[in-house]
Amino acid sequence: MTGQHRRPIRRRLEDTLLAALAPILAFSLALGGLTIWADAGKAGSPARIAVTSGRVFLPYGDSTQTAAFFDITNTGGADDRLVAVTSSETGGGETGGEIGLSRHRMIGSGAAYRDSVASATVPAGGELSMSPRGLDVTLRPASGWRAGDLVSFTLHFEHSGPVKALAIVVSPSDRAS
Repeated sequence: MTGQHRRPIRRRLEDTLLAALAPILAFSLALGGLTIWADAGKAGSPARIAVTSGRVFLPYGDSTQTAAFFDITNTGGADDRLVAVTSSETGGGETGGEIGLSRHRMIGSGAAYRDSVASATVPAGGELSMSPRGLDVTLRPASGWRAGDLVSFTLHFEHSGPVKALAIVVSPSDRAS
């Protein structure tokens, strides 16, 4: 009876080992995937924001508003959001007056309209390029601006916090840039 008794015990041991092997294998695969992801620099990597190519247009005619544009890159592993832009050098007093994000949309026949935007995503490993035909910063210019002047802005990001940037004042003849 001893030989018959060993067979069920051996079978139970084999079943127990197989049952234990499945979670160990799943854990090993998950750990391997996470290791590869971490080695690629993506795990736990916060957003890394850089702001370049700032420019602001002089208004023309009787316009009391103008727009500023920036190129924003995010070399980090997490998305971030541009939530506000401020400047003490724009018209409207110490806080810069009316300044905000907006998006221009073409509606045909060369006409466009502007929508206020609460925020804009800067994707992980990507960039956000502002342009006259897309996202921009709408503001009231300070009096006395001339082409070539530098205007200081602070771009506020949801996760990265404030980033200071300069924008060069561009004359109306350079509007296509």
